Amino acid sequence: MNFLALDVETANADSSSICQIGIAEFNNGKIIDKWSVLINPEDYFDPFNIAIHGITERQVKNAPIFKDIYQELKQKIENKVTVHHMPFDRIAINRACDAYNLEYIQPKWLDSAKIVRRTWQEFAHSGYGLSNIAKHLDIIFTHHDALEDATTAGIIVTKACQITNLTIEEWFKRVGQPIFLYNKSSQIKLEGNPEGELYGESIVFTGALTIPRSEAGIIASKMGCSVTNSITKNTTMLVVGFQDSTKLAGYEKSLKHRKAEEILEKGFKIKIISEKDFAEICNLLN
Repeated sequence: MNFLALDVETANADSSSICQIGIAEFNNGKIIDKWSVLINPEDYFDPFNIAIHGITERQVKNAPIFKDIYQELKQKIENKVTVHHMPFDRIAINRACDAYNLEYIQPKWLDSAKIVRRTWQEFAHSGYGLSNIAKHLDIIFTHHDALEDATTAGIIVTKACQITNLTIEEWFKRVGQPIFLYNKSSQIKLEGNPEGELYGESIVFTGALTIPRSEAGIIASKMGCSVTNSITKNTTMLVVGFQDSTKLAGYEKSLKHRKAEEILEKGFKIKIISEKDFAEICNLLN
């Protein structure tokens, strides 16, 4: 059983601003190789992102840009099973390719979050973030280091394979099936769409979007998200559209954006993404 696990860190809310990539290679449940590289994103570093992963503009000043490591990355993962936890890392690689007019790298992507949701019933609809699952499995790691996160995702997949007795190849089929394989006679009542790829996520939009916000909300709800207007400790995703500086009362970010960062700093898990990233997630899952 051979596969790779990949994770990225970004300089700001735009996922194309990759500043670190980490890859761990697994063979028969053991780590046989590791690769980590800092990248100059040629973009600004949001202080909030720096606080999360600790990577600064100064650290990557003389680092290669994404197109400089593109061929090496492609050689490592092209046509190979590559695990990523949630869609964001996969989307970041594609967005970085777009930024430099490079062809998409084509590994055999496998989302470890989908595997988690089908392996541990208690995390089928919520709580399947990397840090939470690592804690549940007593995996000690430094969160928000790309290599550490990649390694942890790989360990989680290895444990899932052992528990379910499914191979990596069999997991490709299983993640395309409903989370619960109920008999036809089973009668289950759940709110919303429990089989949606992002079921359990709670999403909020801020700023001006390129489509009506009501339309974006409908798209998100079809993917399983609950859609609300206010940031709370239960919010798991904030989509940031264009910020009109004349409406921000002297701030650089909207009230929702600032509140999301405050809640995240208190330990609650909120993913802050751009509208472009949200669109990529929609395209990927549909």
